[in-house]
This record gives sequence, structure tokens and C-alpha cells, in this order.
Amino acid sequence: MKREGQLLLWGSMILLSFTTIFATCKYSFRDVSPLPPEIQTFSIQQFENKARYINPRLAPDLTEAVRQKVVSLTRLKQVTDELGDYDLSGYVSDYSVSTSGVQNQQAATNRLNVSFHIVLKNMQDATKNFEADVSSSYDFDAGLSLQQAEQNLMENIIKNVSEAVFNRIFSNW
Repeated sequence: MKREGQLLLWGSMILLSFTTIFATCKYSFRDVSPLPPEIQTFSIQQFENKARYINPRLAPDLTEAVRQKVVSLTRLKQVTDELGDYDLSGYVSDYSVSTSGVQNQQAATNRLNVSFHIVLKNMQDATKNFEADVSSSYDFDAGLSLQQAEQNLMENIIKNVSEAVFNRIFSNW
């Protein structure tokens, strides 16, 4: 019995030591690349909608979501009366619906495809300017109209596309 008590005491001490050591470690899931020190500000142009079908809420809501992400997850300060060190613009390039599932020779599932074209201008170093595209798709029941599906999907679309835009600009992914 005495030996079991000693083993329990030692085991508890080792567990407590590991807990204390590792409890002070911090890990962040933000994979924001270090910004060059000369980059202090950003400007964001109102995103446009150049898709064939236009959802009037998408471009303004997306502009605001990306702006909020940059403000909350980077040290950059937004400027509105001039171009920032990073000037971000872009447009919705595709917003379309296709059939993604068929059952009994009828559409069972539709897919909303959303593509966004990003343009980043680095005013401190033009060699680091870039353009890129991000895309995502969202399945919905074919019994819903596009307007009904948009009501259900819009929050998720804004979240996913704004994260993809932010990650494409600021992360090493």
C-alpha cells in the first residue's frame, strides 16, 4: 500500500509539472504573415459586382467583412481619404447556379458558385502587387428558389469568401 501511495504522489507531481510547463505555452491559429515594417496603412475600395447575376447585398457586405477582418487581425490602420500602403480592390466575378444532384430525373440539389477577384496594390513595393481569384460553392435544395437559398446561405458566403480573401492576402497558405 505504501508503494502505491508513493507512485501516486510521484505521478501527481509529474502531471502537475507538465501541466504547469505547458499551461504557459501559447498557440495562435492566426497564420498572418509578418507584415513588412514599412506597411502601416491600408485602404479598401468598394468591391464591385461584375457577375452576370447580381446579388445587390454581396459586394457591399463582402467589402465590410474584409475591412473588419483587416482591422481586427492586423496592425494596419485604415485610411479613407488617400490610398493606403496596401490598397485592396476586387470584384465578384461569378455568381451562378448549377444543378449538382439529380434524383428521379429531376434536380434535387443546386449549387451556388461564387468567385471573387482580388487586386492588391503594394504602394511601397510595386513588385509585390498581385491579383488572385478565390472561389467557393454552396449546395442547396432544388426545391428552394435562389432568393430563398440566398437568405439561408448569405451569412456563410460572406464569412467564407472574406476569410479566403484575407488568407490569400495575409497568410502563407
